[in-house]
Amino acid sequence: MKRIFTKVGLAIFVISLFSFLLLGSSPATAKTKTIELSYSIFFPAAHGQCKAAMSWAKEIEKRTKGRVKITVYPGGTLTPARQCYDGVVKGISDIGNSCFAYTRGRFPLMEAVDLPNGYPNGRVASKVANEIAKMFKPKELSDVKVLYIHGHGPGLLHTKTPVRKLEDLKGMKIRSTGLAAKIIKALGGVPVAMSQGETYEALQKGVVNGTLSPMEVLKGWKQAEVIKYTTDCKQIGYTTAMFVVMNKKKWASLPKDIQKIFEEVSEEWVEVHGQTWDQIDAEGRKYTLARGNKIIELTPKEAKRWIEKVKPLKTAYIAKMQKKGLPGKKALAEVEALIKKYSKMYK
Repeated sequence: MKRIFTKVGLAIFVISLFSFLLLGSSPATAKTKTIELSYSIFFPAAHGQCKAAMSWAKEIEKRTKGRVKITVYPGGTLTPARQCYDGVVKGISDIGNSCFAYTRGRFPLMEAVDLPNGYPNGRVASKVANEIAKMFKPKELSDVKVLYIHGHGPGLLHTKTPVRKLEDLKGMKIRSTGLAAKIIKALGGVPVAMSQGETYEALQKGVVNGTLSPMEVLKGWKQAEVIKYTTDCKQIGYTTAMFVVMNKKKWASLPKDIQKIFEEVSEEWVEVHGQTWDQIDAEGRKYTLARGNKIIELTPKEAKRWIEKVKPLKTAYIAKMQKKGLPGKKALAEVEALIKKYSKMYK
């Protein structure tokens, strides 16, 4: 009887071992190893920057050979733009892409990037923004894994009547939000806060006389139909830094080789986003000129006047950071140095 039980036990062990080996190599088991991630993007699906972000996700999937699957939620459908960062922290989404400026005051050191530093194009802005985050590793970003940062091309002045000098802008109502509103006020205009979606109708009805935005809005948001002039004030061109971040626990759970792929692809995509910003800015420029609108270049003398007018914004930023015990002065100096460095590379 004992021998019979021994044989039965051995048979069960062999069958169990065979089943384990068979199931271990089956497609069903392989499927359970796929890492499923959600990605919340505030850009609408048709926007060039959403397409760039989606191509990043596809590249991650490709290089991990399907071990990672990223489901993209564009247009703020998973988390609204202003809640995107918190959504990542709380695990509502695994990855998020939005603007630091939507929650002003929460990311004080990164505000150095958004100041009117004179960005010439999107590639320079994206490189600078990403470098600052890597260089300073701000405590304000310690609750997420920062994958990369990028920023749009210079914010310019688009108006219904020509602005060639500061006196022309005095008292004009200009659509601007956040830091852009402070820029307009410093230049003598009257800032009026509203979303890009509201701007077309506001310009059309004369609620505002202009807007401070990148060139891309002239085509992307059709605003070239309701303005006649663009003042190319890139000498004080600001950008808006945009983050791509991952939930910290989710990041820690990834295998080391997959983490490496994420970091490699993310570093490459800073350039992809920068190029995309420049491309859609060029399309905006072409679109507005095709409609007969004019682009006004500031004279060197006038440009200096504009630069002087916005200097107090930088002084105020440094003082504010000093009160917080943050290296704002150093951060701003690094931003300016990096703009010079990358401007030589990306003319």
